[in-house]
Amino acid sequence: MKELPDYSRRGFMRTSALGLGAGMGLGLGSFEALAQTAGRDIGTGQTPPADPLERRAAGRPEPELNGTLRPTPPEQRLGWAVCGLGHFAQNYAIPAIARASEAKLTGLISGNRDKALGVASAWGVPEGSVYDYRMQALADNDAVHIVYVITPNAIHEENVIAALEAGKHVFCEKPFAHNSAAAQRMMDAAKAADRKIMIAYRAHFEPNNVALKEMVRKGELGDVWYATSDHHRPLDPSVERDQWRMVRDLAGGGSLMDIGIYSLNGLIWLLDEVPERLVATTFSPRTEDGRFGEIEAIGQVQLVFPSGRRASISSGYVADKKRIDLWGSRGVAVLDPATAYSGNKFTLSNADGQEMPTPSKASEQQFVGEIDHFSKGVRDGDEILTPAEMGLRDMRLLEAIYVSAERGEWVEVNPDGTMR
Repeated sequence: MKELPDYSRRGFMRTSALGLGAGMGLGLGSFEALAQTAGRDIGTGQTPPADPLERRAAGRPEPELNGTLRPTPPEQRLGWAVCGLGHFAQNYAIPAIARASEAKLTGLISGNRDKALGVASAWGVPEGSVYDYRMQALADNDAVHIVYVITPNAIHEENVIAALEAGKHVFCEKPFAHNSAAAQRMMDAAKAADRKIMIAYRAHFEPNNVALKEMVRKGELGDVWYATSDHHRPLDPSVERDQWRMVRDLAGGGSLMDIGIYSLNGLIWLLDEVPERLVATTFSPRTEDGRFGEIEAIGQVQLVFPSGRRASISSGYVADKKRIDLWGSRGVAVLDPATAYSGNKFTLSNADGQEMPTPSKASEQQFVGEIDHFSKGVRDGDEILTPAEMGLRDMRLLEAIYVSAERGEWVEVNPDGTMR
């Protein structure tokens, strides 16, 4: 067999030296010396790294991940089934599960099987993992660990209890229920099943809100004796997702129940204090379509906290505004928008002017953040930041607000939200 040429650098040097050296009067040693001299980095006196043809890959050190964590391997992520496949579920919840580091979509639950099968096909969920609202067969699916309930408020109870009886943990959209009695029954069912419930208060994971919470905790705003929180958005009877919100038996109330809960829960969380007294008023303008015939359009509440702090919160189904203001002795912090799905902003005003702190993550992180948080809470036993107890407390406070509005008088409440 014919011997193959030696294409290594040393072989090339040897061949070149023998061929060129004979004609140029250079010996092998002279040629290698010339090659080494020519190989130096001109102007630095330094010899460059070894020839790439001789180098073997040694591996680079671990890179920085820009503040993110490497996702958990897919086989270790918890499986989520989404219950209710409406606008929010398909546009926000399911895509967030797909982006999450600790979760994966493994099931769907709907009263419309054709719709559910279409969603399943789009997101790679097996047909056998599509269920109706009874959920009995869900108990046999070990790939589903958590059920995300996204249905009208009054239907939460039957969905949540069905999921618990199937042996699954539950992530429930806010408000927890349409009244506190239903919320308590769900908590009792969770205790009996030894399963966890978390309420989807996404603002607790929204980067701007988290930055303000940390600023308050550190005392950087000084003394905060007054706060306002206003959440309004137009109700649109022409879209299906708003039609059930006009029915008191399904929604439990109007704007206060739907988005006023952001105003209430947000201030309690940011100030780390539950009000002890409140007084409320509600109002519903007349419209040709009668959209506010059963529910309040506008709600306004004055809150007094044990520390002496005062706050004003409002909700509405007419305008469009989602804003929180904390009035501190060292500065006024403003979230505007405060709880939108995206594009939230945080502005701090003080004697030196205004500045806009820039959180390290986008507002959309709130959806992934809450999903990953509950996944780890279920898997690792970590503390749940927005547990069912918080949801029950807020339901009781909302009921106290409605009582105050009906009576036209101040109402005293306990730390758990119950009326005194």
